Amino acid sequence: MKVIQCWDDGIVDDVRLTDILRRYNAKATFSLNPGLYRKERSFGWIQDNREVLRLRVGELPDIYSGFEVCSHSMTHPCLTEVSADQLDWEIRASRDILQCIFRKPILGFCYPFNAYNEMVKAALRSAGYIWARSCQNNESIFPPRDPYEFDFSCHFLSLHFWPKFNDAKERNTVFSFWGHSCEIKNEAMWQDFEVMMEKISSDAKTEWSFINDLFIDGST
Repeated sequence: MKVIQCWDDGIVDDVRLTDILRRYNAKATFSLNPGLYRKERSFGWIQDNREVLRLRVGELPDIYSGFEVCSHSMTHPCLTEVSADQLDWEIRASRDILQCIFRKPILGFCYPFNAYNEMVKAALRSAGYIWARSCQNNESIFPPRDPYEFDFSCHFLSLHFWPKFNDAKERNTVFSFWGHSCEIKNEAMWQDFEVMMEKISSDAKTEWSFINDLFIDGST
Protein backbone atom coordinates (compact mmCIF):
# COMPACT_ATOMS: atom_id res chain seq x y z
CA MET A 1 0.00 0.00 0.00
CA LYS A 2 1.20 3.50 -0.81
CA VAL A 3 0.61 6.29 1.72
CA ILE A 4 0.51 9.98 0.89
CA GLN A 5 0.07 12.99 3.14
CA CYS A 6 -0.54 16.65 2.31
CA TRP A 7 -0.18 19.69 4.59
CA ASP A 8 -1.55 23.12 3.77
CA ASP A 9 -0.64 26.80 3.99
CA GLY A 10 3.11 26.96 4.71
CA ILE A 11 3.09 27.90 8.39
CA VAL A 12 5.69 28.01 11.16
CA ASP A 13 4.41 24.79 12.75
CA ASP A 14 5.65 23.03 9.61
CA VAL A 15 9.19 23.43 10.97
CA ARG A 16 8.52 20.93 13.74
CA LEU A 17 6.38 18.82 11.44
CA THR A 18 9.10 18.42 8.83
CA ASP A 19 11.64 17.53 11.52
CA ILE A 20 9.43 14.61 12.57
CA LEU A 21 8.79 13.55 8.99
CA ARG A 22 12.51 13.45 8.24
CA ARG A 23 13.14 11.40 11.38
CA TYR A 24 10.90 8.65 9.99
CA ASN A 25 11.74 9.08 6.29
CA ALA A 26 8.12 10.04 5.65
CA LYS A 27 7.39 11.68 2.32
CA ALA A 28 4.87 14.53 2.26
CA THR A 29 3.41 17.18 -0.03
CA PHE A 30 3.06 20.79 1.11
CA SER A 31 0.49 23.14 -0.42
CA LEU A 32 1.81 26.71 -0.51
CA ASN A 33 0.48 30.22 -1.25
CA PRO A 34 3.48 32.21 -2.55
CA GLY A 35 1.52 35.46 -2.62
CA LEU A 36 1.17 35.43 1.16
CA TYR A 37 4.79 35.03 2.28
CA ARG A 38 6.84 38.07 3.27
CA LYS A 39 10.50 38.80 4.03
CA GLU A 40 9.76 38.07 7.69
CA ARG A 41 7.39 35.64 9.32
CA SER A 42 3.92 37.17 9.29
CA PHE A 43 0.51 36.82 10.87
CA GLY A 44 -1.79 34.30 9.21
CA TRP A 45 -4.88 33.84 11.35
CA ILE A 46 -6.12 33.04 14.85
CA GLN A 47 -6.86 29.41 15.64
CA ASP A 48 -7.81 28.08 19.07
CA ASN A 49 -6.87 31.41 20.65
CA ARG A 50 -3.34 31.47 19.28
CA GLU A 51 -1.67 33.19 16.37
CA VAL A 52 -0.77 31.07 13.37
CA LEU A 53 2.27 32.54 11.63
CA ARG A 54 3.25 32.14 8.01
CA LEU A 55 6.83 31.31 7.14
CA ARG A 56 9.08 33.91 5.55
CA VAL A 57 9.77 33.41 1.87
CA GLY A 58 13.51 33.01 2.33
CA GLU A 59 13.20 29.94 4.56
CA LEU A 60 10.85 27.96 2.31
CA PRO A 61 13.56 26.11 0.33
CA ASP A 62 15.33 24.79 3.44
CA ILE A 63 12.23 23.82 5.38
CA TYR A 64 10.67 21.93 2.49
CA SER A 65 13.90 20.51 1.10
CA GLY A 66 13.36 16.87 0.14
CA PHE A 67 9.58 17.16 0.17
CA GLU A 68 7.06 17.70 -2.59
CA VAL A 69 5.45 21.11 -3.10
CA CYS A 70 2.20 21.99 -4.84
CA SER A 71 0.34 25.25 -5.38
CA HIS A 72 -2.49 26.35 -3.11
CA SER A 73 -3.04 29.50 -5.27
CA MET A 74 -1.38 32.87 -4.76
CA THR A 75 -3.60 34.30 -2.01
CA HIS A 76 -6.04 31.52 -0.96
CA PRO A 77 -9.29 32.96 -2.37
CA CYS A 78 -12.44 31.03 -3.19
CA LEU A 79 -11.60 30.39 -6.83
CA THR A 80 -15.22 29.95 -7.93
CA GLU A 81 -15.95 33.54 -6.89
CA VAL A 82 -13.09 35.44 -8.54
CA SER A 83 -12.90 37.00 -11.99
CA ALA A 84 -11.44 35.09 -14.93
CA ASP A 85 -8.35 37.32 -14.83
CA GLN A 86 -7.76 36.74 -11.13
CA LEU A 87 -8.35 33.02 -11.53
CA ASP A 88 -5.68 32.87 -14.22
CA TRP A 89 -3.27 34.89 -12.08
CA GLU A 90 -3.86 32.84 -8.92
CA ILE A 91 -3.14 29.63 -10.80
CA ARG A 92 -0.33 30.63 -13.18
CA ALA A 93 1.61 33.08 -11.03
CA SER A 94 1.66 30.73 -8.06
CA ARG A 95 3.10 27.94 -10.21
CA ASP A 96 5.70 30.24 -11.75
CA ILE A 97 6.85 31.65 -8.41
CA LEU A 98 7.02 28.27 -6.68
CA GLN A 99 9.04 26.88 -9.57
CA CYS A 100 11.49 29.77 -9.18
CA ILE A 101 11.75 29.27 -5.41
CA PHE A 102 12.20 25.50 -5.48
CA ARG A 103 13.79 25.12 -8.93
CA LYS A 104 11.65 22.14 -9.87
CA PRO A 105 8.37 21.60 -11.72
CA ILE A 106 5.15 22.28 -9.81
CA LEU A 107 2.62 19.78 -11.13
CA GLY A 108 -0.12 19.72 -8.49
CA PHE A 109 -2.70 22.05 -7.01
CA CYS A 110 -4.79 22.11 -3.84
CA TYR A 111 -8.14 23.95 -3.99
CA PRO A 112 -8.52 26.70 -1.37
CA PHE A 113 -11.69 26.08 0.63
CA ASN A 114 -12.21 22.97 -1.55
CA ALA A 115 -13.93 25.28 -4.07
CA TYR A 116 -13.75 24.38 -7.75
CA ASN A 117 -15.86 24.01 -10.87
CA GLU A 118 -15.30 23.20 -14.54
CA MET A 119 -13.84 26.65 -15.24
CA VAL A 120 -11.29 26.25 -12.45
CA LYS A 121 -10.33 22.77 -13.63
CA ALA A 122 -9.93 24.01 -17.20
CA ALA A 123 -7.65 26.80 -15.99
CA LEU A 124 -5.47 24.26 -14.16
CA ARG A 125 -5.15 22.08 -17.26
CA SER A 126 -4.24 25.10 -19.37
CA ALA A 127 -1.58 26.19 -16.85
CA GLY A 128 0.16 22.81 -16.92
CA TYR A 129 -0.97 21.12 -13.72
CA ILE A 130 -1.56 17.37 -13.92
CA TRP A 131 -3.57 16.88 -10.71
CA ALA A 132 -5.59 18.81 -8.15
CA ARG A 133 -6.53 17.79 -4.63
CA SER A 134 -9.95 18.21 -3.13
CA CYS A 135 -10.92 17.50 0.48
CA GLN A 136 -13.69 15.01 -0.13
CA ASN A 137 -13.39 11.68 1.68
CA ASN A 138 -13.41 8.67 -0.59
CA GLU A 139 -12.80 4.99 0.11
CA SER A 140 -11.04 4.26 -3.19
CA ILE A 141 -9.13 7.30 -4.33
CA PHE A 142 -6.65 6.10 -6.94
CA PRO A 143 -6.73 6.27 -9.81
CA PRO A 144 -9.33 9.05 -9.62
CA ARG A 145 -11.97 9.33 -12.30
CA ASP A 146 -10.83 12.92 -12.81
CA PRO A 147 -7.23 13.89 -11.92
CA TYR A 148 -8.50 17.39 -11.08
CA GLU A 149 -10.86 15.95 -8.46
CA PHE A 150 -8.34 13.90 -6.49
CA ASP A 151 -10.10 13.00 -3.24
CA PHE A 152 -8.21 12.07 -0.09
CA SER A 153 -9.12 9.31 2.34
CA CYS A 154 -9.50 11.48 5.45
CA HIS A 155 -8.18 14.24 7.68
CA PHE A 156 -5.27 13.20 9.91
CA LEU A 157 -7.40 13.73 13.05
CA SER A 158 -10.37 11.75 11.73
CA LEU A 159 -11.79 9.07 14.01
CA HIS A 160 -11.86 6.89 10.88
CA PHE A 161 -8.12 7.26 10.20
CA TRP A 162 -6.95 3.81 11.28
CA PRO A 163 -10.00 1.87 10.03
CA LYS A 164 -9.53 3.49 6.61
CA PHE A 165 -5.79 2.88 6.77
CA ASN A 166 -6.29 -0.81 7.51
CA ASP A 167 -8.96 -1.17 4.84
CA ALA A 168 -6.70 0.39 2.21
CA LYS A 169 -3.86 -1.89 3.28
CA GLU A 170 -6.06 -4.97 2.92
CA ARG A 171 -6.98 -3.85 -0.60
CA ASN A 172 -3.36 -2.81 -1.38
CA THR A 173 -4.49 0.56 -2.68
CA VAL A 174 -3.58 4.17 -1.80
CA PHE A 175 -4.27 5.70 1.60
CA SER A 176 -4.07 9.48 1.90
CA PHE A 177 -4.55 12.07 4.61
CA TRP A 178 -4.28 15.83 4.90
CA GLY A 179 -4.27 18.60 7.46
CA HIS A 180 -2.67 21.75 8.85
CA SER A 181 0.22 21.50 11.28
CA CYS A 182 -1.37 24.19 13.48
CA GLU A 183 -4.06 21.64 14.30
CA ILE A 184 -1.47 19.82 16.39
CA LYS A 185 -2.19 22.00 19.38
CA ASN A 186 -0.16 20.66 22.31
CA GLU A 187 2.70 18.36 23.30
CA ALA A 188 0.43 15.35 23.71
CA MET A 189 -0.83 15.77 20.15
CA TRP A 190 2.73 16.14 18.84
CA GLN A 191 3.68 12.93 20.60
CA ASP A 192 0.63 11.17 19.14
CA PHE A 193 1.58 12.40 15.68
CA GLU A 194 5.12 11.10 16.05
CA VAL A 195 3.76 7.71 17.10
CA MET A 196 1.57 7.75 13.98
CA MET A 197 4.54 8.46 11.72
CA GLU A 198 6.62 5.74 13.39
CA LYS A 199 3.80 3.20 13.07
CA ILE A 200 3.26 3.86 9.37
CA SER A 201 6.96 4.00 8.54
CA SER A 202 7.68 0.72 10.33
CA ASP A 203 4.85 -1.15 8.60
CA ALA A 204 6.44 -3.50 6.06
CA LYS A 205 3.28 -3.44 3.95
CA THR A 206 3.26 0.34 3.46
CA GLU A 207 5.36 2.70 1.36
CA TRP A 208 5.38 6.50 1.51
CA SER A 209 4.85 8.19 -1.85
CA PHE A 210 4.73 11.63 -3.39
CA ILE A 211 1.56 12.53 -5.28
CA ASN A 212 3.40 13.41 -8.49
CA ASP A 213 4.89 9.93 -8.58
CA LEU A 214 1.45 8.32 -8.46
CA PHE A 215 0.26 10.26 -11.46
CA ILE A 216 3.49 10.00 -13.43
CA ASP A 217 3.87 6.28 -12.80
CA GLY A 218 0.14 5.61 -13.11
CA SER A 219 0.42 2.79 -10.62
CA THR A 220 -0.36 2.01 -6.99
